[in-house]
Amino acid sequence: MTAPAPKLTEQQVNFLLQPISGKRVRNLRGMSHLEAWDVRRQLIRIFGFEGFTVETQSLDLVAERESKNGDRSRWTVVYRAQVRLTVKAVDGRPLTVFEDAAAGDAINQPSLGDAHDLAMKTALSQALKRCAVNLGDQFGLSLYNDGSQGAVVMRSLAYMGDPVPESEDAPVGAEPTPDKQGAEPEPEHRPTPAPAASQQARPKAAPDPAPAAVSRPGAMPPAGAAERQTALDAMWAAAQDAQFVDGLPAQFVGSFGHSIEQGTAAEYRQATELMRGSQAA
Repeated sequence: MTAPAPKLTEQQVNFLLQPISGKRVRNLRGMSHLEAWDVRRQLIRIFGFEGFTVETQSLDLVAERESKNGDRSRWTVVYRAQVRLTVKAVDGRPLTVFEDAAAGDAINQPSLGDAHDLAMKTALSQALKRCAVNLGDQFGLSLYNDGSQGAVVMRSLAYMGDPVPESEDAPVGAEPTPDKQGAEPEPEHRPTPAPAASQQARPKAAPDPAPAAVSRPGAMPPAGAAERQTALDAMWAAAQDAQFVDGLPAQFVGSFGHSIEQGTAAEYRQATELMRGSQAA
């Protein structure tokens, strides 16, 4: 009997689909980036200490140049590194492999040894970050979108349930579109709505859809009205805690392809988990 293919857990997928926390983003000469230690930390948090391996495929000296300043030498060194990142399932079986390369330099260093050490570490760190970015927003993918911290992946059909269309032409939901400028402002800059206005802006759950209408990929069978309303209330409470009440309706449409009023209890719970997870990250 063939063993089932290894896969990510639901918790891992949900975490990977969250937008990156602004606290993790650094800015250097106007460019947003992640630090290498933070990438490793996030790999450990999501996949575990034994859940990934980082292999150096090659590490080559590209250039070594000495310059004189009086009787003192200064060194500039450049290395090129090729790195392989293997991500594993919780049972230890390999899930996927990413390979990438990068160059790193150390400029005008007083010690030749320090110059080599710094250039090697820079090249290896940059190559690892380029491998990890294939894992999405938690590893800086959105930062390539003009430094945006808003999610650009949002969902993946690979981790959604099989659709049950009414016909071959049945729609499967709108494709979420990321805002090029990153519509999500930093928490300290988000407007905080007055509690009364927030409560008034909350739409109630629409009546349960007929079973034939539930044809979105990953959608679960219609839950009872009480369950949907409880999940809806919990979602709005999480939005209030995250100061994201104003942005939630548009983000919900972008993620699920329809308005909040048409949502299911499962979608409300998923949105709640994403907001709470984003706060904790």
